[in-house]
Amino acid sequence: MITKRKNILKIAIDSPAAAGAGTIAKAISKHYGLFYLDTGKIYRYLAYLKLKFPKEFNKKFIKLKIKSLNSRNLLNKMLLSNEIGNEASIISKDKNIRKMVHSFQQKCAYNPPKKYKGSCLDGRDITYKIVPDADLKFFITANVKVRAIRRYKELKDLKKKIKFNDVLKSIKKRDKSDINRRISPLKKTKDSLLINTTNLTKRACFFKIKKIIDNKIKK
Repeated sequence: MITKRKNILKIAIDSPAAAGAGTIAKAISKHYGLFYLDTGKIYRYLAYLKLKFPKEFNKKFIKLKIKSLNSRNLLNKMLLSNEIGNEASIISKDKNIRKMVHSFQQKCAYNPPKKYKGSCLDGRDITYKIVPDADLKFFITANVKVRAIRRYKELKDLKKKIKFNDVLKSIKKRDKSDINRRISPLKKTKDSLLINTTNLTKRACFFKIKKIIDNKIKK
């Protein structure tokens, strides 16, 4: 049973890869004093561990790693590689792994550290699986080529030698996997507000979402 703090602001965000949800969620979290969790990074972190410790990667190992997980583990820039992204897509289909990860995510959403006024989680199944009673739900998306350009620039900044077409193929493959998986697929719920960032700057997107949140808080 998850302990739930009362009177906290809970924001849930779902999005396909490289749509800008993480950047916006971080900015929103900082502005409103919310605990931020990039849930997709958890699967990337587990994928990283699987590739690094293939012989040790079992249920007990995963359970221990999730139990000792903290935000610093998710800052490793190696987690952004296409290889880890593809492995994360495979791991995220595992029912037992998702169950363990879901428990951790819900703990962060409903019982964030007391210094925070609430929580903001982004991922693929946050709006309907992890925080179905969120105060605000958003589905952030963008044109697939725009998303590929963003991820390509991100990887180039990390000095990664990679071709744009490879990044584009990887994004399309990830989309297909996320949308069609049987367990917790990526989908927009009826009560999620659609935010298309294709032609929006980070600043414009932030203020668009901020206005929605402010109107909700004032009620």
